[in-house]
Amino acid sequence: MVKSKAIRVHELGGPEVLRWEEVEVGEPGEGEIRIRTTAVGVNFIDIYFRKGVYAALTMPFTPGMEAVGVVAAVGPGLTGRKVGDVVAYAGNPMGSYAQEQILPAAVAVPVPPSVDHKQAASVMLKGMTAHYLLRRVFKVESGHTVLVHAAAGGVGSLLCQWANALGATVIGTVSNQDKAAQAAQDGCHHPIIYTSEDVVARVKEITSGKGVNVVYDSVGKDTYKHFVGGGGSAAAAGVFVGITRVELISIHSTMRRNCGSLFMSRFKGDTKNQS
Repeated sequence: MVKSKAIRVHELGGPEVLRWEEVEVGEPGEGEIRIRTTAVGVNFIDIYFRKGVYAALTMPFTPGMEAVGVVAAVGPGLTGRKVGDVVAYAGNPMGSYAQEQILPAAVAVPVPPSVDHKQAASVMLKGMTAHYLLRRVFKVESGHTVLVHAAAGGVGSLLCQWANALGATVIGTVSNQDKAAQAAQDGCHHPIIYTSEDVVARVKEITSGKGVNVVYDSVGKDTYKHFVGGGGSAAAAGVFVGITRVELISIHSTMRRNCGSLFMSRFKGDTKNQS
């Protein structure tokens, strides 16, 4: 039995519940590979699982939703992967906070030699999120105007780059001048510093009162109410995408009170479901 070390959670709570322990990894079965981890992506969803906001399938569990590693062993009869390959994965199975991990070979993608392992591990989950938001929840096209909250964040920076490349006009909110400069570098045409500017007024000014085609909101409670009401910047388009946990009851009451018609999708990062 192969043994390794991993960060384990035996009880829900703060960072103090994380334990560095020896674990049994085993050998890969049919259709599986074992990877020796070289870089791990750290995401806010990991905190949700540690705190119990999202329920892990087992207790104790190893957190972590993305990693890069070198294939150390392959299951019987497996083709397409070999020992020594560098691969990356994101999503299920959870458990990337580990020195070694068993994975379904189907979820692992090759990492080219030109790509740094840390960069690959940090972009997989956020990149998949950005793709889903821009190409599936709402298909952004040339001529659209999009609003990205937290435009200098991990997902936000990718949304700005990608939407810009698709030919959209990108408006983004940030908290300070440094983040505004970063967002602009990432392709945001109109950074708005929400701590010193009226976001709704600025969006209306930028769009000549037309509003935006889609709002990508990773903040939630403090922002959504400004963009789903009749006077909000999404009013003309009616597409609001929440990338965080928002109290749906209050959203529904706001929609009933202020909106004639609205499509809202809440992105759920672990299963890619909408609700």
